[in-house]
Amino acid sequence: MSAPIIILITTGVITAIGIIVGAGLVFTGKKFHVPVDEREAEVRECLPGNNCGACGFAGCDAAAAAIVSGDAPVNVCPVGGAPVAQKIGGIMGADAEFVERKIAFVRCKGTCEASGLQGNYVGIDDCRSAALAGINLKNCDYGCMGLGSCVSVCPQGAIKIIDGVAVVNRKLCVACGLCVKACPKGLIELVPESKHVAVQCMNRDKGPQVKKVCSAGCIGCTLCTRQCEFDAIHMDGNLARITYENCTQCGKCAEKCPAHVITPPCPAKKEA
Repeated sequence: MSAPIIILITTGVITAIGIIVGAGLVFTGKKFHVPVDEREAEVRECLPGNNCGACGFAGCDAAAAAIVSGDAPVNVCPVGGAPVAQKIGGIMGADAEFVERKIAFVRCKGTCEASGLQGNYVGIDDCRSAALAGINLKNCDYGCMGLGSCVSVCPQGAIKIIDGVAVVNRKLCVACGLCVKACPKGLIELVPESKHVAVQCMNRDKGPQVKKVCSAGCIGCTLCTRQCEFDAIHMDGNLARITYENCTQCGKCAEKCPAHVITPPCPAKKEA
């Protein structure tokens, strides 16, 4: 058989295979086609694109799909807040309930001076690594380690370590919650932006023990609970905790706290 004939036969076979495979792909595509709601792309455009997972989904694409499918509310994104929720609500034809912006709050006031250092630490600047190794830098076992795991994960640069304690810049924080997950001591929580009054301590020991390890810790005296007229602050064992939904930001608890461990309301709110 001559070479030209072999080439023609080979070309024909390859062409036939291509046609068969192409037809199969078209058939399969039509049979298993999953219709995509055009609103999903519109919703995705409204989301900030942080892909932080604070909404509970893998990223903004997954959040958009969940919103369109009805598996998530239009205000599911804590980073975008009310403005984004309203835009998405317009697309979905649903009213967006008001969701107050939240801020990361560090429940520790134990600076290097207040809590004292046990020694000079030389190692990886990561709280999680130090915690796994059983290392605690300060006298208080409950307090901020100050090695900056929260700083390293914050995409907004909203956290700094100042005098051994993590401090949040309220203007930069987008409440993505990554710092909350990164803190091995569980010291960081997300609180409503309007709530300035908060207990800046997590030490659950009794007063005398707390005073031995930190001059800025909650001593469980219960003076704060006796000042509150709105049932907004209670004792969780030896530690005071605030129910933000009930708190009116009157600041009476902060005024009476002998350890000054409760942050006072902002001046504008107090004057109002």
